[in-house]
Amino acid sequence: MGAQPQDRLVALDAVRDAPLHVVLVEPQIPPNTGNVARLCAATGCALHLVEPLGFTVDDRTLKRAGLDYWNALGVVTHPSLDAFLATFAIDRCWLLTTRAQRTYAQAPFARGDALVFGKETAGLPQRLLDAHVDRALRIPMREGAVRSINLSTSVGIVTYAALSALGFPGLR
Repeated sequence: MGAQPQDRLVALDAVRDAPLHVVLVEPQIPPNTGNVARLCAATGCALHLVEPLGFTVDDRTLKRAGLDYWNALGVVTHPSLDAFLATFAIDRCWLLTTRAQRTYAQAPFARGDALVFGKETAGLPQRLLDAHVDRALRIPMREGAVRSINLSTSVGIVTYAALSALGFPGLR
């Protein structure tokens, strides 16, 4: 049997050299997180999960969505958003929200940046977005068509755009 999600929990120092850090704040839907884990395994990006989670890391649906790729990534958990922000400088974080003025295509991504996504039902806290308007990015959508794009789809869009800006480090 391959590695299980809980077997891949690592300390932050173990993923410091990742090209990007994908951060899910209070994710609630296991298949979304599993899909993001698979993306991180494919790209070499680190996955950060900010608690509380809407599932356990040994959840059956989380394992199934990540398939057998859990051995190809490290997962860092943080007890709260404040704890995560204590480990990453805000000027290295990009805050993804439907409420931003700037699009992800306008961001000057750099190696080691953190792409921070909020929980499926509420997004990121408004107080964080208000305090760091210059770090907020959005994915363009047709007005009034949908409230937001699925979390794992959003992560894929922005992660690959950032990796493209970096020249797809370590990818072929």
